[in-house]
Amino acid sequence: MPKQSQAQDLPRSAIDVPDLETDPCSGTTPPKVSAMRPRSSGEETWPSSADHTTPNGAKTSLGPQAIAASLAECAGIETCEAAGGLGAIARPDVELVIWRRSLPLCLQTWLEQLDATLLPDLRVLVQPKDLVRAMEPFLNECGLPEGEMRALLVCDVGNLVSAFARIARTDLVDVRLERVSGDACRKFHRDFVAARLLTTYRGPATEWVQPRHAETALRAQKSFKGPIEHLGAQDVAIFKGSCAGPGSGIVHRSPPIAGTGRTRLLLCLNTPSAASPEPWPNSYGSDVRYNEH
Repeated sequence: MPKQSQAQDLPRSAIDVPDLETDPCSGTTPPKVSAMRPRSSGEETWPSSADHTTPNGAKTSLGPQAIAASLAECAGIETCEAAGGLGAIARPDVELVIWRRSLPLCLQTWLEQLDATLLPDLRVLVQPKDLVRAMEPFLNECGLPEGEMRALLVCDVGNLVSAFARIARTDLVDVRLERVSGDACRKFHRDFVAARLLTTYRGPATEWVQPRHAETALRAQKSFKGPIEHLGAQDVAIFKGSCAGPGSGIVHRSPPIAGTGRTRLLLCLNTPSAASPEPWPNSYGSDVRYNEH
């Protein structure tokens, strides 16, 4: 079984909806969250099969009954169109919220073309307001080129850290920005946390399974044939873990990349735990490394 981070067992009240009037990344008013389940009574009628889009964003020609069954399978999984929608993870009936987004093409291209040895590999426990100052020495040490693209990356990480801190109601965030070139956490597992934010800036993103298939995936591991869901490139997701309450926790894993020559850049945000480093700036200079997820 994979090594799991030891995070404090937070009650559900520790996960809250952020008071966001605007999306901290785009400055726009957050749109409504899109629930991955059938509409309740009184809402608009089912779309026709010709214009229906599944929760995963794919077009389908299924009829209304098949569409209802598909959405029922996704109960507890939601998508949103801006950072403000991530706060839906506070609801007891929600296990996973996915913000479908795309980073500027110039930043994507820059990250993909960078020599993998220049990618960051850092961990810091920090208040959101101190994040930029805390990250800069690590980025300088790894040789990440300075300039507009690096500033865009740091800004995006900072926005996500601030959003997660409001949602988790925490003053300190355990920030892990990791260079991954192997199968860091290849086994299906649930995180031993209340909630965790993940996004992948480079390379394939996290794989997960619908709750109805969770126990099968945990038992079968490598022999599990699916269905397996995939976060999209640059998607931001907040997963509930086993500490969120009985029966909670989305089963997921790192995408297998060993031997492919690919290198991922993963951001993982947690609340403080016994495994966290000392709060910044006391932790600067310590060589703290970790396993993904």
